[in-house]
Amino acid sequence: MSELRIRSAEHRDLARLTEIYNYYVLNASVTFDVEAYTVERREAWFSQFGITGRYRLLVAELDGNVVGYASTTRFRPKAAYDTTVETTVYCAPEAVGKGIGSKLYEELFAGLKGEDIHRFVAVYVLPNLATEALHRRCGFKVVGVFSENGRKFGKYWDVCWVERAA
Repeated sequence: MSELRIRSAEHRDLARLTEIYNYYVLNASVTFDVEAYTVERREAWFSQFGITGRYRLLVAELDGNVVGYASTTRFRPKAAYDTTVETTVYCAPEAVGKGIGSKLYEELFAGLKGEDIHRFVAVYVLPNLATEALHRRCGFKVVGVFSENGRKFGKYWDVCWVERAA
């Protein structure tokens, strides 16, 4: 039986992380990026993460293959926002619905205990029942919905903002 392993991301994971993200860029409304990334273009994104500190990137490995990731990033650039971080979770299409996102978030939040974080926030496109359920299970509460906030695939999409205490 396969065993899921959650660990800190390493630079060698960047190509696979880019591949997972690009699937959603090209095939889904869950990200408002509309152009696929090269690994080189994702370097700046990857460089913001550390093994310690507020900004982390974890990967889920199944049988040695990266099948998902979760991260915390800076919420906004003004200093007063420093204790609020934005969370993100993505699973490879073949790994969706297997509880991997929940396990990634569980490990991410556990690893951030003791960091100077007061709030976690997340944003997702509606409708997205699986992502709504994941965030609800992880203690997030809806704080607002922006209607028709982004346009992708010729359609306007609503965006839900959620938060939880650290």
